[in-house]
Amino acid sequence: MTTAVKIMATLTAHADKAEELKELLFELALSSRKEPGNLRWDTWRDQAEPARFVLDELYRDNDAVAAHRATAHFKAYLARIGDLADRNALVLDAVRVA
Repeated sequence: MTTAVKIMATLTAHADKAEELKELLFELALSSRKEPGNLRWDTWRDQAEPARFVLDELYRDNDAVAAHRATAHFKAYLARIGDLADRNALVLDAVRVA
């Protein structure tokens, strides 16, 4: 049985980089949503801290996550993200999901 995998990432933009980060995430979302193993890819912005964004990603399984990480758009994101934001990510397995 395959199990869906959720990735939750928090990104806090460096000074004066929030809009550039937002654009990068917009581009990444457009490409990531087209991947065959992607079930969901949403970007959220913190109301209390507008420089903080949360990525909410859902993949069919670990193979789909690996395929995502091998894409040109993900590699381009990785090449830029360090200049734009601090990033923390969690890769999660479902325990009890409705």
